[in-house]
Amino acid sequence: MKARILYVEDDPNLGFATKDNLEAYEYDIVHCTDGQEGWEVFTKEHFDICVLDVMLPQMDGFTLAQQIRKADQHVPILFLTAKSMLDDKLQGLRLGADDYITKPFSIQELVLRIEVFLRRSKSGSLIINLDPHYKISNYKFDFQKLTLTIDELSNTLTFREAEVLKYLAERPHEVIKREELLKSIWGDDDYFMGRSLDVFISRLRKYLSADPAIRIDNIHGVGFRISW
Repeated sequence: MKARILYVEDDPNLGFATKDNLEAYEYDIVHCTDGQEGWEVFTKEHFDICVLDVMLPQMDGFTLAQQIRKADQHVPILFLTAKSMLDDKLQGLRLGADDYITKPFSIQELVLRIEVFLRRSKSGSLIINLDPHYKISNYKFDFQKLTLTIDELSNTLTFREAEVLKYLAERPHEVIKREELLKSIWGDDDYFMGRSLDVFISRLRKYLSADPAIRIDNIHGVGFRISW
């Protein structure tokens, strides 16, 4: 069964070329040319991943991502951003996006990013045969369901948030180097990915704040350490 992708891009030439190339990889692509159309289509159909441009008419990509994330906590969201716009990348991540790809991009790079999320959606785990359930102090973390629960409070994480938390939770009290964490999850450790990691760490601290015993410490110049 073909994976269904919601692709929202207003540039007609780029939109046509990308859709055509992705269909050659046997994806089922629904291409919308503005954010409002993208939202209306999303509410009526099921998608395995959403690929959104930031600058869109009618409804911008950030607003569209917010709407999608409110309706569906699980569907991966991949942003298309201009190379120089770090703020756009970080803003997208803060709104619940899972990753971004910088324009101009190659189809091969886009396909690789898409396949990463599709494999995780199907398997529910990055590493086969690992128990997806974790106990983090008083929290219960279900990696497969992407849920973090304490008492009656439950948060649904994005794929990237869950990956970062899983990596830390498997290594409590250890100092994890930034480059190790980045290469394990993002596959690289450049400046932009480092800033993205900081966004995810901040969000995880917020999710875990109901239990004061849990700390995610910045180890200056080295990386992070989770303890409880």
